[in-house]
Parts: sequence; C-alpha cells; structure tokens
Amino acid sequence: MKKFLSVAATFVLGSALLLAGCGNDQGNAATSSDKKVTLTVGASPVPHAEILEQVKDKLAKEGVELKIIEFSDYIKPNLALNDKELDANFYQHVPYMKKFEEEHNMKFVSAGTVHIEPMGIYSNKIKDKDLQNAIPNGAKVAIPNDPTNTGRALLLLQQAGLITLKEPNNIYSTKIDIAANPKNLDIIELEAAQTPRSLDDVDIAVINANYALGAQLNPVKDALFLDDKNSPYANLIAVRPGDENRPEIQKLVKALQSPEIKKFIEDKYQGSILPAF
Repeated sequence: MKKFLSVAATFVLGSALLLAGCGNDQGNAATSSDKKVTLTVGASPVPHAEILEQVKDKLAKEGVELKIIEFSDYIKPNLALNDKELDANFYQHVPYMKKFEEEHNMKFVSAGTVHIEPMGIYSNKIKDKDLQNAIPNGAKVAIPNDPTNTGRALLLLQQAGLITLKEPNNIYSTKIDIAANPKNLDIIELEAAQTPRSLDDVDIAVINANYALGAQLNPVKDALFLDDKNSPYANLIAVRPGDENRPEIQKLVKALQSPEIKKFIEDKYQGSILPAF
C-alpha cells in the first residue's frame, strides 16, 4: 500500500511539474507575442520621411516601432533593401523600380502606393510660363540623369512644347530619342538631387517634387510647368518579394493609406503632392 501511495504521489508530482512547465511555455509565448516589432524603412527626407513621421504613434499602439532612415540619393535605398538592411523603402515609383531591377538584377514588389509627386520645370531666370516663347535659343536645361526620371523629364519637356520625341509615350526615352529640338536646347543630365542647385547655372531645370520641396520650392506656386495628377508615377512602399504579406508591413501601408494621412498630404502640401489612394 505504501509503495502504491509512493508511486501515486510521484505521478501527481510529475504531472504537476509537467503542467507547470507547459504553463511557463505558454506564458513565454504570450510574452513573446506581446513584444514590439521594429520596422526599418528608408526614405527621402521630403516628403516621404515627413509622411512616415505621421504614422509613428499609430503604429506604436499596434506594436510596431517605426525606424526611419533618410537617404539623399536614389541608389542606396534599394541596395540597402536588397541587402536586408531595411524592411522597406519609400521614395520611388514603379517605372524607376522596374528599371533598377533590370540594371541590378534585383527584385522588389510594391506593398501599396501613397502619393504622386508632380515633376516640374523651374527657373531662376525665366518668369513667363509661356515657355515656347520665353526660353531663348540654345538655353541650358538641367534634367535628372537616372533612366526613368530622364524619360519622365523629356516627356515633360515635350508636354511643354519644347521638344518632340521619336516615341511620344516612351517613359524610358533618352536624349538620342529626341526627334525635334527647335530651340536647340542644351540638355544637361545631373543627379536628381543636384537639379535644384543648378538653377543659377541653367535657364531651366526639371526637378522632382521631393527635391523641389527640399529646396523650399513650391511646385504649385514656383513651377513654370507641372505634370498633372494623372501621372503614372505614384510613389510606393517597396519590399522584398513575399514581405508584402508581413503583418507589420500591412499595418504600415494601412496607416499610410488612411483618411488622416490623406488629409495631412492635402493640408501640408497644398496640391504640390497628391494622395494616390
């Protein structure tokens, strides 16, 4: 009888320890699930990082700590994303992303679009918006030198009536694709970030909205010519394939496509940047 009671006590004690062990595992799992997730996103300073700052608190309440890394160029954010130094980046549109993929043998996907930045023609020397008459023969024109923004800039010059392209709708046109240049424009290709700084040295410059804003230029008020809201160049959240399904990425996109962010974009940028959702 004593032996039976001893065995029974051992069984009960073992069961209790086993249950206690299971309880600890569940507690650890619960603790683990409650931990915050850090999401590192690369972005151009204006307006991308500014927009991201607006969703930091909302994401924090949902268990996502948003870490924003600012970049001043168009190359490093994709390299960092590919190398897993970033979880996502926010600075580019689909045409640029596709061209970058081809040239660097990388693959990204869009997790969602946020806004459109109209590209514009600016000048410190010319004030007349009738560009066909205002621009002198042989005028110097600065445009971005990366493939997609070069094509976009040339399309904008064509829309303004300054040049004609061999393929009028080719978003990847280059200078050799110019069919007619009646003003004999001297088109100078620069890094996109340098185009605002060239304004004192050229007659006109074609500048991306984020760099225009960074140079205290208001696209609506200061641009001599601006592409319209039907532009296909919506800026997106880029991620590595498959990461678009990560819960924290989906939370980020949902926060960026919220009514609050739409209102922020409309109020802060006054039409110089347009919501794309």
